[in-house]
Amino acid sequence: MTREILAAGTVCWRRVSDAGSDTNQLMVLLIHRTKQGDVSFPKGKLDPGESMPQAAVRETREETGLKVSLGVNLGTIQYSIGDTATKTVQYWAAEVTPERALASTFTPNGEVQALEWVAANEARARLSYKADRKLFDVFLRLASHDLLDTFSVTLLRHAKAEPRSPLSPADHLRPLTTLGDEQAEMLVPTLAAFGPRRLHTSTALRCVETITPLAEHLGRRVREHTALSQDHWDEGDLADMRRLIGKVVKRGKSTILCSHRPVLPDLARELVLATGSVPGPYLEEATSLPPAGFSVFHLSRSRPGAGILGVETYPIKH
Repeated sequence: MTREILAAGTVCWRRVSDAGSDTNQLMVLLIHRTKQGDVSFPKGKLDPGESMPQAAVRETREETGLKVSLGVNLGTIQYSIGDTATKTVQYWAAEVTPERALASTFTPNGEVQALEWVAANEARARLSYKADRKLFDVFLRLASHDLLDTFSVTLLRHAKAEPRSPLSPADHLRPLTTLGDEQAEMLVPTLAAFGPRRLHTSTALRCVETITPLAEHLGRRVREHTALSQDHWDEGDLADMRRLIGKVVKRGKSTILCSHRPVLPDLARELVLATGSVPGPYLEEATSLPPAGFSVFHLSRSRPGAGILGVETYPIKH
């Protein structure tokens, strides 16, 4: 019986000004591995308890010295390791800003011999493996449609809360359980991997408590909205929700919206309307979340009207 090895990585990219030209050239980061003597992308195996996004960010930092946030998901590649194991690697596009490129702490080591920034139209021929080239084709298709520069909107269901009872406080004052507190802490590294800039939450205590550990980790303010609350949703007026989603899409900054199970489908539908996306069964899967589950919707920053580019759903593991 073959065992499955899970790994994650990134295709790092940046735009560099051409000398004497007003245009920017798309560059891609390749790594030259020391022992294998090959050319590939930053990647590595998951540590115990890690999520794929968390591992992708960590491995990129360890192999390249670059701190990145994840962009659109590029898919997975799978290949055999001898006769005993199969390796599955999930990749994301990841922009490297000029500031982060300058802050890289990379030095050649026993794992990675060298880093090389290569023009995107030349990178495919440099890659050592067919699977990497097929994955890179996905990246190139996005680049050809100017869809690499993305932001994410994450719909997050609050963590496990105390149940309703005649003795419990008002519904919006129900706190998280001990398990819920643990879930809120577990969420932090995976949510942080997508580089959220804005944190919005329902005014309900259980939602505020769910997103607070992430806010403290990132050093960002939590913005509370009645438009995301179940009490407001029960009244049937979605106008405030529509305005909020419109602002999120217009700003183009990666954002987390923490809300309630009944509210999530309407949040997703408003996101579809705001971006001219095609609705479908994927919306039900993306919003049928357990406590502390979340879905990440990727959108083009320059062309949000191009619609939802991809959705990733993460039911939290206890």
